[in-house]
Amino acid sequence: MNAPRTRVVRRPVHGVLLLDKPYGLSSNNALQKAKWLLRAEKAGHTGTLDPLATGVLPLCFGAATKFSQLHLDADKTYETTVRLGVRTSTADAEGELLSVRPVACSIGQVVQVLDQFTGAIRQVPPMHSALKKDGKALYEYAREGETVAREPRDVVIHALELLEAQLTGEAPSLRLRVTCSKGTYIRTLGEDIAEALGCGGHLTALRRTATGPFELSQCVTLEALEAMDEAARLACLKPVEALLPDHQPVTLDAENAGRFLSGMRRRGPWPDSARVAVFGERPRALLGSAHVQAGELIPQRLLSPLEVQQILERSPQALQTA
Repeated sequence: MNAPRTRVVRRPVHGVLLLDKPYGLSSNNALQKAKWLLRAEKAGHTGTLDPLATGVLPLCFGAATKFSQLHLDADKTYETTVRLGVRTSTADAEGELLSVRPVACSIGQVVQVLDQFTGAIRQVPPMHSALKKDGKALYEYAREGETVAREPRDVVIHALELLEAQLTGEAPSLRLRVTCSKGTYIRTLGEDIAEALGCGGHLTALRRTATGPFELSQCVTLEALEAMDEAARLACLKPVEALLPDHQPVTLDAENAGRFLSGMRRRGPWPDSARVAVFGERPRALLGSAHVQAGELIPQRLLSPLEVQQILERSPQALQTA
């Protein structure tokens, strides 16, 4: 006879968890696991990582989900290993073997090719990606053995660093560090670099080491999170405003804070700004995002009064400033 399952009692949790996503787990499965461990009512992520990729995955809980879209535009940094000479159907180690070619390039040629892929480039999205065409993900077409036309996309490779090169032996490879704009497919980049070297190749490892202001050193693993008690898990959460690092702060007194939370515009001596993070004064608490135009503070995304209250109740630092 099976033991009865313990029902998880959900609760309001607000903040950002920086997860070091493990290999083989989808971003959504990682999110659901963390949501269960935190007993959170509401959760979302700021863009996905492939199951075969590891590294920085910001997870948003409660009020933080209102600002998760802002992080989709953030630059990303990856470390990846490209196996040279072997091309696969998916541009990674999971795909079927398509071709094997000798590797006959020099370090000088590698550096020259990397220079060609630095800056603004165009990429054709891979068939094995979550990009949708006619409401259907490309990888679904690929699983059915179908290839569909894809429009090239403009992306920017801000930096492309050669960390290690092994051009001889049984498994020649390159290890690279890539800092890039949103929408960059690292599998495609690795495949294109290997093709430009005349031998083809595929990715054997991919790790995201930074996304926007968040770095791997700030992350926690699911295993570590699971080993913690509830208080320690909640202590891992960064405040909601961690998603607004490039927003100018504006602080409102109690009367204006209340009106701002109800969606009313406020007037003040603020310079024009497209990105503003608005805080209540005492106690200090995030109220939402806005923009300033001609001295007018115009609300964009607002927390609810209940969310503000719940955050303050769980934030000793906020209460100490009261």
